[in-house]
Amino acid sequence: MIVVFSTSLNPDSRSRILARAASATLDGFGELNKLIDLAELSLPFCDARDCYSDPGVLQCSASIRDASAVLIATPIYNFDASASAKNLVELTGTAWEGKIVGFMAAAGGAGSYMSTMGLVNSMMLDFHTFIIPRFVYATEDAFEENQLRDDTVRNRIHGLVEETLRVARALG
Repeated sequence: MIVVFSTSLNPDSRSRILARAASATLDGFGELNKLIDLAELSLPFCDARDCYSDPGVLQCSASIRDASAVLIATPIYNFDASASAKNLVELTGTAWEGKIVGFMAAAGGAGSYMSTMGLVNSMMLDFHTFIIPRFVYATEDAFEENQLRDDTVRNRIHGLVEETLRVARALG
């Protein structure tokens, strides 16, 4: 099973649209997947103490551990992945050990295309995740009325999903 995380807390999130598109693409491949929307979970902030026993954290950790791969859709804020995406990784820690992970990002402009690299590097070094080198980056121009309208971005999602499945099968 592939887990897809939508990490935006914004109700009008464009990265959520990317997450849903990835889930739909996985459905099209006949691949079992689970879309987890952090806006629906109300996860605590990582305090390195009591946060780890939160039911939402336990659910996310179990989903990550059980997944053959994980796709993360994140908004870009201030040239970085969202704080909620980073908080998810901090809360679920070792569940990421050795996981195959792909990224999708939604940003206001083209200048932040490397913004996920801080989180990517941390996950590779801390948890030895295998990062899919193909990622999706979409600017606001790719969306119209809460819909993905850009065929290039849609094709990149398809490519990310396809590559994630290929790697998951090869390493699984």
